[in-house]
Amino acid sequence: MAFSGKYELESQENYEQFLEATGLSDAKTDCKVITEVVQDGNVFSWTQSIPTWSWTNNFTVGQECELVTMTGTKFTAPVNMEEGKLSIQFPDYHLTAYIEKGKLVMTCVTREKGVTFTRVSRPI
Repeated sequence: MAFSGKYELESQENYEQFLEATGLSDAKTDCKVITEVVQDGNVFSWTQSIPTWSWTNNFTVGQECELVTMTGTKFTAPVNMEEGKLSIQFPDYHLTAYIEKGKLVMTCVTREKGVTFTRVSRPI
């Protein structure tokens, strides 16, 4: 599957600005982030882990799904995919995720301040 795999943080841009814009400025910025994605057709299990905790979202593309933010806040949103890119509107930002040259690329744009955060993770 296109997204399935385990990925380790390789680089990120504007993460601290993103955390500040979303009210999470106390979050650690120097953590080793591991993302594990299991994809079965349109059904996904997406887990992000740092050394002290992890959180998982299970969702189906094309459906409205109950999701959780990294702080544990639950919300409901549609999950879409267009041209191989996942798209989810979180409460404070819009997430787009895709695979490019075998790497997982995630871009988050905050709703109110328009801060764009990009994370690139390599397969492990």
